[in-house]
Amino acid sequence: MTTLDGLAKYRSVTEGLEGVVATSTRLSHVDGEAGRLTLAGYTVEDLAPQASFEEVAHLLLHGRLPEPVERARFAKDLAGRRPVSPLAIAVLREAAAAKAPPMDALRMTAPLLSLGHEENPLEDAMNAIASFPTIVGAYWRLRHGEAPVPVRFDLPHAAHYLHQLFGAEPSAERARALETYLNTVCDHGLNASTFAARVIISTRSDLISAITGAVGALKGPLHGGAPGPALDMVFEIGTPDRAETVIRAKLDRSERLMGFGHRIYRVRDPRADVLAQAAERFYSTGGDQSLYDLARKVEATALRLLHEHKPERRLDTNVEFYTALLLHGLGFPADLFTPTFAVGRVLGWSAHCLEQLRDGRLIRPQSAYIGPTDLHYDSGPGRAMV
Repeated sequence: MTTLDGLAKYRSVTEGLEGVVATSTRLSHVDGEAGRLTLAGYTVEDLAPQASFEEVAHLLLHGRLPEPVERARFAKDLAGRRPVSPLAIAVLREAAAAKAPPMDALRMTAPLLSLGHEENPLEDAMNAIASFPTIVGAYWRLRHGEAPVPVRFDLPHAAHYLHQLFGAEPSAERARALETYLNTVCDHGLNASTFAARVIISTRSDLISAITGAVGALKGPLHGGAPGPALDMVFEIGTPDRAETVIRAKLDRSERLMGFGHRIYRVRDPRADVLAQAAERFYSTGGDQSLYDLARKVEATALRLLHEHKPERRLDTNVEFYTALLLHGLGFPADLFTPTFAVGRVLGWSAHCLEQLRDGRLIRPQSAYIGPTDLHYDSGPGRAMV
């Protein structure tokens, strides 16, 4: 017998918790109807293209932008935490030998950040934020038969990550493009990985455990895996004159166009505007301008045909489209898109964990039981009987 009596205790059940307000936060506000993202009081369009990553990190961790002296001290402190332990490097070597995906390598190594350290939430947060670029960079090089690059402490955060990956000090234009990306994706409301981190830390577990759980959530393709396919469509189209034919055929086959539409935003994703401008600046100073022009043609054609095919829905460009274009221009292969997202989002995870410890309580939602009842166990035949 199956019963829905368990549902009677609840006015409604919201699968996936969509639309349910689970906590309050001072860190970011996502207004999907207006297409607005606020990061600790600043619009993403104002903050991300101009601030340094270190300034944004101070803002989310401490609630305000730093004064110049504070900024220098904070940046030096963060940079000093970049090296990872020999054990972490050994784990990365084993993962590289097994050809593990980069997100798996990050998930394996993140727990080791607490090794040899006394538990302290803010210290753990700083260590995680500083170490993620080193972990991803070292793993990528090991995976390709190259030695990890010695950590430099004189480079800003975004430039350090590029140096760890490619072994050369990046130009100011390359570093600024990546810094804008990291700032843009550092926090975005109560998304799946952030919620996972807050649930874990709400039990008064340690912050590194919460960050590890967030990495596991981000690894799932429904959360962190879409920028690559958005770029694949651009390459499939190849030339601007093919955009109409290819995209129309995809829509006629009811295929989803990756990089368009968003679960939260009902208008254009504001992060797409920030990264579109970052991509335009970057490609105009040394990137493949023809690829940028092709991507803009693909975007314009896709938006027009989506409106034609689905006039009842507002399907605008989302952050994935220009994430793919910008990171590809910087030399990142698709396998590094999600780990690079984690390099930026670890800041938001850390800030949410600190906020949860300070202001929150144990996160313990209810569930509505809809399974069978009134079954009885018969020890003779060894099976349940009604």
